[in-house]
Amino acid sequence: MSAFASGFGGGTEGWPSGPGGLRNTVRQELVARQIDEQIAGRFPVGRRLRVLDVGLGQGTQALRLARAGHEVTGLESDPEMIAGVRAALAGEPEGIRERVRLIEGDGRDTGAHFLPGAFDVVLCHGVLMYVPEPDPLLAALARVLAPGGLLSLLVRNADALAMRPGLSGDFATALRAFDSPAYTDRLGLEVRADRRETLTATLAGIGAPLRAWYGVRVFSDLAATAPADLDQLLAAEERAGRTDPYRAVAALLHLCGVRGG
Repeated sequence: MSAFASGFGGGTEGWPSGPGGLRNTVRQELVARQIDEQIAGRFPVGRRLRVLDVGLGQGTQALRLARAGHEVTGLESDPEMIAGVRAALAGEPEGIRERVRLIEGDGRDTGAHFLPGAFDVVLCHGVLMYVPEPDPLLAALARVLAPGGLLSLLVRNADALAMRPGLSGDFATALRAFDSPAYTDRLGLEVRADRRETLTATLAGIGAPLRAWYGVRVFSDLAATAPADLDQLLAAEERAGRTDPYRAVAALLHLCGVRGG
């Protein structure tokens, strides 16, 4: 599969400069491929899906899925993020703009916005680390998921918190990471990570048991610049993200649950 096969561009000029841009682009491309794989395995080809993206951020996945023909609702608590997505939508064809609805709100309050079973796919990427107690949010997401629907979570991997500081030579931080899921993110915010075993139990408890999981950013979490061969980077990351024991020490975990009933 060639680089940016999911529609993010092509060539090194398509990659944002700096390590943060590289990390985000690798994340978005890998998660896009994984979502497409799960959708293809659960829904008929050509079916227009009802998608909810909770904490949609810059709207990368929401816009991509709308371009693929799906009806997408974005729920975001930050008005500046919503404004940014609206600006991006303005440059899209009318048919794509009509398939996207943006709502300002908190993912824990889905009951105030949506009926039970309103969505075929629910995305919640890069959100749980900012929520002190994730169970109410996850229960709210499962509530609006239709039977057989897909719940896609992208979380910071608590079982690998020591990897980044350890490989960077910050051994004091690495040692602390063994004992606590709390950490300081790149923006200087105090946040938390999640363990796969804990989330597996939670997903089972809310009726959306884990069906598949992937590691995201096994090799590129500390990369300073984009490599000359982007295809090889993505191929290595994609294979590691599906292969034990590599995926267990990825910076991020992508967990996919399926609603029962």
